[in-house]
Amino acid sequence: MRVFVDANVFLRYFTLDDAGQHERAAALFREASQGAVDLITGPPVLFEVAWTLQAAYGVPRREVLDVLYRILAFPGLALTDAPLAEQALRLARDSNRDFADAYIAASAEAAGADAVATFNRRDLQRLGSALYDF
Repeated sequence: MRVFVDANVFLRYFTLDDAGQHERAAALFREASQGAVDLITGPPVLFEVAWTLQAAYGVPRREVLDVLYRILAFPGLALTDAPLAEQALRLARDSNRDFADAYIAASAEAAGADAVATFNRRDLQRLGSALYDF
């Protein structure tokens, strides 16, 4: 069976703020590591995990990136658009920028964009993106 995992499952697993839900999430990840179930998640889930950890739990950016790397390393878990997400994580870590901004920069590069139109000029420029003047 293939099961898509939402952000709240990862959040309960990592934050331990609900013991019952943490154990259910841990059991799901154990099942996946044993091959009983195939898990899938996507970049929007990673965005939500990152935002929630920073905004609601006050987790520093570097620790948030560590959590995202740990998610990608879960046995039995596949990520849609994995190469792009992995590139964005590396870029975020190397530049000390947010994962979402790094994902935008990586997406622009992967799409062959010559420039990015944004009002978030400083962060995208620090991520190496050429900016479109408008």
